[in-house]
Amino acid sequence: MEKGYSHSRTREHRLKRNRRRLMLIAIVLFVAGCITFIAIKVTDSKSHAPTQELAKKTDAVSKDSSNAKAGVGAKDKVVPPKNDPGVEDGAFVEKYLKQQMLGQMPDGADGKKVAYLSFDDGPSVTVTPQILDILKKQKVKATFFIVGKEANENEHTRNLIKRIVKEGHAIGNHTYSHNYKYLYPNRRVNTDHVMQEIERNNQVLKKILGPEFSTRMIRFPGGHMTWNRRDPQGMAALDKILLEKDYHQVDWNVLTKDAEGRSKKAPALINQFMRSVKGREKAIILMHDTYGKEETAKALPQIIEYLKKQGYEFKVMK
Repeated sequence: MEKGYSHSRTREHRLKRNRRRLMLIAIVLFVAGCITFIAIKVTDSKSHAPTQELAKKTDAVSKDSSNAKAGVGAKDKVVPPKNDPGVEDGAFVEKYLKQQMLGQMPDGADGKKVAYLSFDDGPSVTVTPQILDILKKQKVKATFFIVGKEANENEHTRNLIKRIVKEGHAIGNHTYSHNYKYLYPNRRVNTDHVMQEIERNNQVLKKILGPEFSTRMIRFPGGHMTWNRRDPQGMAALDKILLEKDYHQVDWNVLTKDAEGRSKKAPALINQFMRSVKGREKAIILMHDTYGKEETAKALPQIIEYLKKQGYEFKVMK
């Protein structure tokens, strides 16, 4: 009897010891599992961190790019692209025209034919859209010299300004009002009035295109050459101010005469253009996209085709 009792106690002791071992093994395995799990998580987190950071940066760039393309946001900046073969430095065109008008061989004369299409006095809700449609179809860019009062007339004209920039064209400053009596009272250049109008127009364009928009291109109503003959001292004073502010005024050396004399039909505008462009290596072409210039829009496709056949490339001025 005593022997059976002893055997029973030994067996019970062995079972308790085995349970303790199993529990210890389970605890060890559990701890090891936890450590392994934590190690995997830490490694995984580290390995994904650069990818997540890159994704964030890519997303940010994508958003910025999308906003830029859409032309939205107060910080949108409209600037001429660097090294863009379709963009001409306004200072070059200004100097070229000045030397040409003085009867000198322009420094920029290099044998390459370049056409700078330019449109004054717009935008208009009747003609400007037609001009833009034609330019888009022909895959040609132009420079639009904007009158601030017309640009800020209504939502339609403001949207046209946005469209001009969105489609890759350049914008120049053609004063705010285009009012000869205010700009040139008594047929003399009023420096203060002209600069006020230029800056006022700039503010209109900034309001439409964003506060960082700027243009260096200036075209005087009536043309620099006209007022330089009538008031050389006044224009000289104005030129000095423009130079200090890095503005560059450009006139033209080719025109269709769509704003001179009686109204002309498209064939007459085309004929005048062909006579005017003959022999021009760098052709700065004056046309208008204001109200009543539907014939200019009709003439434009043939003008562009003629320039292409003559071997001209097209550039905008900035």
